[in-house]
Amino acid sequence: MKYTSLAVLLLTSLTVGACTPQVAEGEQRDKREPEAATGVIDKQAVYANKYMVAAATPEAATAGRAVLAEGGSAIDAAIAVQAMLTLTEPQSSGIGGGAFILYWDAEQQHLFTIDAREKAPAAAGGDLFLDANGKPPENFWDAVVGGRSVGAPGVLRGLEIAHNRWGDRPWEVLFSDAIEAAEEGFAVSSRLQMLLEMDLNPGLRKLSPAKDYFYPNGKALQAGTIKKNPELAWALRLVAEQGADAFYQGPIAEKVVTAVQTSEVAPGLLTLEDLANYQAVVREPVCNAYRIYTVCGMGPPSSGGLTVLQILGILENFPVAQWQPTSKETAHHFTQASRLAFADRNRYIADSDFVAVPEYEMLKKSYLASRARQIGNRDLVHAEPGVFTNYAFADDRSPEFPNTSHISIVDANGNAVSMTTSIEMGFGSSVMASGFLLNNQLTDFSLQPQVNGDMIANRVQAGKRPRSSMSPTMVFDAKGNELLHVVGSPGGARIINYVAQTLLGVLDWNMTMQQAIDQAHVTNLNNYTSLEEGTDMAKLAITLKAMGHNVRVTGLNSGLHGISLLPNGQLLGGADPRREGVALGEQD
Repeated sequence: MKYTSLAVLLLTSLTVGACTPQVAEGEQRDKREPEAATGVIDKQAVYANKYMVAAATPEAATAGRAVLAEGGSAIDAAIAVQAMLTLTEPQSSGIGGGAFILYWDAEQQHLFTIDAREKAPAAAGGDLFLDANGKPPENFWDAVVGGRSVGAPGVLRGLEIAHNRWGDRPWEVLFSDAIEAAEEGFAVSSRLQMLLEMDLNPGLRKLSPAKDYFYPNGKALQAGTIKKNPELAWALRLVAEQGADAFYQGPIAEKVVTAVQTSEVAPGLLTLEDLANYQAVVREPVCNAYRIYTVCGMGPPSSGGLTVLQILGILENFPVAQWQPTSKETAHHFTQASRLAFADRNRYIADSDFVAVPEYEMLKKSYLASRARQIGNRDLVHAEPGVFTNYAFADDRSPEFPNTSHISIVDANGNAVSMTTSIEMGFGSSVMASGFLLNNQLTDFSLQPQVNGDMIANRVQAGKRPRSSMSPTMVFDAKGNELLHVVGSPGGARIINYVAQTLLGVLDWNMTMQQAIDQAHVTNLNNYTSLEEGTDMAKLAITLKAMGHNVRVTGLNSGLHGISLLPNGQLLGGADPRREGVALGEQD
């Protein structure tokens, strides 16, 4: 496989817990986690012979499939899916946010990655979230809500770069379904109603026009209601007709900047120049061997690729295939590998345009083997990061929320997209412009720039991209020439665990993609061990506590979407039962 930089290019019942606006690890974070705990729906593996799309709402997957049926490429379909998600899954992603895109060019056998992550305004600095006494907000919502947390959106620039290179259908037709749905209305889903009634984001009831859109007459949108969004239709039509430039300059940009700078809560620093100057970046993927496979993901500013690969690299030193997926051996070793990987992540990973990231050192097999040797029969309690010469940073202080959306696509020519896209918190900053919500991605930076005099790698800096946990992933054969799997998930920092566990399912336990997605979850972000409530994994609580684990049984609300390319030429798609997404192919 060749890696090219493209330098010149471019509903059953789960109890929904109460949401709390306080920020802390442990119980407070768990209470936020039910952002997506709106039920479990049994999903079956979907098979197809030509093409497939797996996305977070049926409308979005249908829009993507229509593009593929017309001979469109995987990236064409991704554009249609993202446009529709802006309307039908507004809490998770949209044109007001950012994305990481993996694109597999089957003919060239090249893997390309595009960084369409948001950027901090030029006027932003390390004191962005500090008060007059130099302290970060005690209540994290004070950082999230309002214009201050909004970064320059990147998703449309990233999709434009990809379409210029790999698009087969005209740009303007890819927005047609979303424009029509915005004009004529879409049926509000049960999940959207439930999230609104949970008052997930406290800013949403405070800031207009979001308050009026989502809570007409003071009441949350109800499932089955036909909801129109003419402002979004107007914005998408301009983008369809004029390209991404229509978003980054002109009337849409003016509406975005005005909304940010005049927000009733925490006005922000984003300017017209910040939007006009935004560029998506084509970066090298991060790849590493895992047993007889090559696994590839997104490099910094995503921490997802490196941390997933570290977890796998540590577990490669153990006989994982001999363990049962919900055994104490699996849960213990997985959480310990995750602890060790997250320790490195929290100290060293940030935007590599601003700080040096020890990528090579973090993925060396000898280093990962040394990390594996730290795993014994007791919980590590707190793993320390590895020591890499000439890399001196303090540990990061940036909690992440479980929002986001993932899209997996394979087209009729074998090209593939793995794209994770986000506005960060559920419903983002609560600031709305032209019918779409704006991100709060700047809260993915550390809210304080240093600890005890040591600078934090992921601190706020002008023009910098905040670190992310988004983990779009592709798996290849040992030589890296044959694509085998495409997968990714939402879920905040837990994305990394969700993706890594799914990979163990398909690579070590010979599960189908759907079976791997369905697995009971276990996570540890170098804090405590979470076991998914109502599953066989939760039955390990007493056993793991006896091994020293601080155990919490909770909802673990992934939104995995994956596609496997089978040896017989068929495609097998899977969608997470914990959310409302679907996989669709030409046989459906």
